[in-house]
Amino acid sequence: MSSPAQPLAESVVQSVDWLAIAPPTIAAVVGLAVLVADLFVGDTKKALLGWTSVVGLTISLMALLPLLDGDRATFCLTGAPDVCSYTADRFTLVIQFLVLGGALLAALLSMTALKDAKKELPEGEFWFLLLSSAAGAALLPASRDLATLIVALEVASLPAFALVGIRHGDKRSSEAALKFFLSSVTATTVSLLGISFVYATTGTLYLTEIADRIQNVDSNLHTLTQAGVVLTLIGFAFKTAAVPFHFWVPDTYVGAPLPVAAYLSVVGKAVGFSGLILVTVVALPSYADVWGPALAALAALTMTVGNVGALKQQSTRAYSAVRLLAWSSVGQAGYLLVPIAAAAYSDDAEQAIGSTVAYALMYAAVNLGAFSVAALVSRTKPLNRISDYRGLYASNPATALLLAFFLLCLAGLPPGIIGLFAKVTVFSAAVDAGLGWLAVVMAVNVVIALFYYLQWTTLLFRAPEGAPEPHRVPAPLTTAIALTGIVGIALSGAPQLVLRFADTGLF
Repeated sequence: MSSPAQPLAESVVQSVDWLAIAPPTIAAVVGLAVLVADLFVGDTKKALLGWTSVVGLTISLMALLPLLDGDRATFCLTGAPDVCSYTADRFTLVIQFLVLGGALLAALLSMTALKDAKKELPEGEFWFLLLSSAAGAALLPASRDLATLIVALEVASLPAFALVGIRHGDKRSSEAALKFFLSSVTATTVSLLGISFVYATTGTLYLTEIADRIQNVDSNLHTLTQAGVVLTLIGFAFKTAAVPFHFWVPDTYVGAPLPVAAYLSVVGKAVGFSGLILVTVVALPSYADVWGPALAALAALTMTVGNVGALKQQSTRAYSAVRLLAWSSVGQAGYLLVPIAAAAYSDDAEQAIGSTVAYALMYAAVNLGAFSVAALVSRTKPLNRISDYRGLYASNPATALLLAFFLLCLAGLPPGIIGLFAKVTVFSAAVDAGLGWLAVVMAVNVVIALFYYLQWTTLLFRAPEGAPEPHRVPAPLTTAIALTGIVGIALSGAPQLVLRFADTGLF
């Protein structure tokens, strides 16, 4: 085994490949530009900051196109050009597409929310925080060393704390931000402790080098290595909202502005799960006998607790629609964990990871669609109770039909073919890996979830209690609902495209 001390020459990086790092860099630069511009833009023209942010995120997405022609890497060691801190491979591009696309849709929702909130939400700070978080989230899947991974995780998380508590004078928002902050700081502390143990025993922070060296660790350091692996996994379990580290989710989603809750439900999950995949499958494949059973148990526990929590939501309770989506997101996190756990047992780990990425893409589109409709309803029904959706079809047929489609996708029922396809893909990953018991647990949870998704869906078409209340849909909100609807319907017509797109090429 090589010495833990790295030669000084190896710390010198090569020239920067600006094209490879363009997507997160553009988001970060636009965020800084918006923050500075906020000092000079009058109150009547604050909407320009929102449109600038939307354009910036669109350009960040377009910057992914030149990277499709092959893998690129930068910030590599001069002594080992194949050992790099930043890699733009297929896995990176798929997750960056999901992250930046999710941030773009959240930005469209935010434009309407900021206009309605008037002085409650400071616009310049809001857009800077959203773009900064998106930049960190886009950096994370490209990270190939533990230091960059943690930095990206914190760049994505720290602005999110402020976004959750950004409402001036709102105690519920402040409490949600505090819970989110404390849980995330705890997760980071545990992760850093685990990473320090791994570094102490391997002498490197690069994921591929850890995978090689950790197999030959001195027998005297074996216990320290195992502790490092376990602590690192616990830290990332917090980030994915896996049970029992999920306690912050319902209150955070309810306390945050609705676009921020939508952002966290998709981009926050993408950050946690991409980091978990990189740590387990890339850096620690030789410890699959440790993280495989642990993630399988977490998957079963998470999907069960999440679905039971959603089942218990009362339709007349304030913010019950958002709480149901919050608990639903915990349940969906359990499904996302299944293929990662299966990768520990499967001969084809790449296919298992592709199942997680495919499910995440489906979930992102339809969950953001559900949040978009919730944002529309909250404009006239600020308490956003599930009962407030009764008779939505009578006042806004197109929106009601789309929400029904989104909920059926999440439930895995036709005509939401993409949801059914994603669940079958995850189910197959568990069966192929020999995790029959986990497939049974998943099947039971799918049945539990049917109840609350169908209950909400049928409410949309019941006769309204009073006169139908028309909903005027602003252009940005219309765009968000339409985009998610088009993506969901198109993928339901050709669900195999998701698996082809999610072919990560990580190995």
